[in-house]
Amino acid sequence: MSKYMISTWEPEVPHFWQRTGRLTANRNLWISIPALLLAFAVWMVWSVVVVNFPNIGFKYSTNQLFWLTALPGLSGATLRIFYSFMVPIFGGRKWTAISTASLLIPALGIGFAVQDIHTGYPTMLVLALLCGFGGGNFASSMANISFFFPKAHKGFALGLNAGLGNLGVSAVQFVVPLVITAGVFGALGGEPQSWIKGDATRQMWLQNAGFIWVPFIVIATLTAWFGMNDLASAKASFSEQAVIFKRIHNWIMCWLYTGTFGSFIGYSAAFPLLIKTQFPDVNPLSYAFLGPLVGALARVAGGWVADRLGGARVTLWSFVVMIGAVLGVLHFISHGGSGGNFNGFYWMFMLLFAATGIGNASTFRMIPVIFLTQRQRAAAGKGRPAQEQAVVDANKEGAAVLGFTSAVAAYGAFFIPKSYGTSIALTGSPDAALWCFIAFYTSCIAITWWCYARKNADMPC
Repeated sequence: MSKYMISTWEPEVPHFWQRTGRLTANRNLWISIPALLLAFAVWMVWSVVVVNFPNIGFKYSTNQLFWLTALPGLSGATLRIFYSFMVPIFGGRKWTAISTASLLIPALGIGFAVQDIHTGYPTMLVLALLCGFGGGNFASSMANISFFFPKAHKGFALGLNAGLGNLGVSAVQFVVPLVITAGVFGALGGEPQSWIKGDATRQMWLQNAGFIWVPFIVIATLTAWFGMNDLASAKASFSEQAVIFKRIHNWIMCWLYTGTFGSFIGYSAAFPLLIKTQFPDVNPLSYAFLGPLVGALARVAGGWVADRLGGARVTLWSFVVMIGAVLGVLHFISHGGSGGNFNGFYWMFMLLFAATGIGNASTFRMIPVIFLTQRQRAAAGKGRPAQEQAVVDANKEGAAVLGFTSAVAAYGAFFIPKSYGTSIALTGSPDAALWCFIAFYTSCIAITWWCYARKNADMPC
């Protein structure tokens, strides 16, 4: 057996957890976090790249730019469906290393493609789809970390992994505008492009948007390969995990997590371009990175809060705040190309990002609790072996649901930018898309209250 394989893992046993479990779990968590951060950075890099295309001579329409922003969400969400089941099949250590290494393909591809303004739009579409490798990683990363921690610490651990991993969105929107202004890699990085605006001309190295992540991806891949562990108790075939498709709570949580994480990642992907289209005099890259930053940090805090107040209660109020924030955005947004208040628009979006981040953590805290409760109820009165097996089965089932719900929710990274693009193309305004989001959040409040938060709910969590 490999020295990286752990044959006995019992995080719910206090003695085991205090003696060896905690240190091992934390080591795997802190290696997982930077790998996931890089995955999010590569996944969302197009949100920054497309804003700069017109500056250096790429002739794409607004709708084409929204397509490039949306496609990584489509491919990332689809890949998550498959990635959800990879950790129990291949092992968390192996799959983290493999999936992190795959990020080199889009990072290098973008770096070479943007150096030539004659690169065809179909090529850009393919590269946008390949950035979905970064989106897929989240499902396997969260499933893997969920195996390492006991029920009492899952909310905070998953919130930390996801929240600091989500910082990759903010990082790419902060770092890329800086590195594209200098020849960071010298002659190896290629020639700069010219940005002509009026009488002013300046140089830009847009290829650094891809190249800057390459050395960090290599380091993270090697660290995962040599520093993480595989758990024998987490091993399961696809058929064993496929039982989740029969669980009604799997599908309910898919809906709710689409409302929280789907909103976070969709708003993150579209925020720079939405600012540019609604407030043309504002430089979106000076502000856009703060939204994902607020959402990511709120997710860390949300995991801690949900562990103490209960996931369902926190989730329900997150949706209430999200509706209020979207109404605020509608009030302050530009209408018909005129009016609007950027400060009000911006701060309503900050509130919206914060609410999605807290909701991300609270919904993910709900999932392990729901499936552990179900398994323990079924094993009640059947003796200690049955109870112990219930915990093992619940961990496998809960991990698969964490991955699968994240896959469904990730389609928000496609639908929200595309909704904006379609709404603007048909009506000249994103208002119709925002009203649709409000209707969706209203359904999420009703479902959360009925299934999990009301006094006599069948599955309080």
